[in-house]
Amino acid sequence: MKVILISVMLLVVATIGTGVYFISKGTSGKKIKKILGINLAAYIPIMLVAITFVVPEIVYAVSEGQAGGTSGLGFIAVALSTGLAAIGAGYAVGTVGSAALGAVSEDPKILGKTLIFVGLAEGIAIYGLIISIIILGRL
Repeated sequence: MKVILISVMLLVVATIGTGVYFISKGTSGKKIKKILGINLAAYIPIMLVAITFVVPEIVYAVSEGQAGGTSGLGFIAVALSTGLAAIGAGYAVGTVGSAALGAVSEDPKILGKTLIFVGLAEGIAIYGLIISIIILGRL
């Protein structure tokens, strides 16, 4: 387990170091994207292996000390619902916000309409938080 975590940490440090090196050299964006893709192609499988080994141990350790035995999975569900909703909301606000900025720059009268769409995109995170609170209430 320690070997996996150390390899992930080294890969992250290598990615940061590579990015700093190529930015300081003034390398083009295409080469940086290619190297970042190679690093991600190595990082994602290592993280999946680490999660596969770590999560069952955590769930087992939490369920041993409690009567119900399902609290560990409940906490994982809370973390996933909040985290994935926040990631989705960030992506949606980024996409909708940039489109709204372009639309408002062409026609300032539609600012109110674009704010509604940005607000709907932000609502995704609130829905994930509400689901997390509901799950926590049932634990």
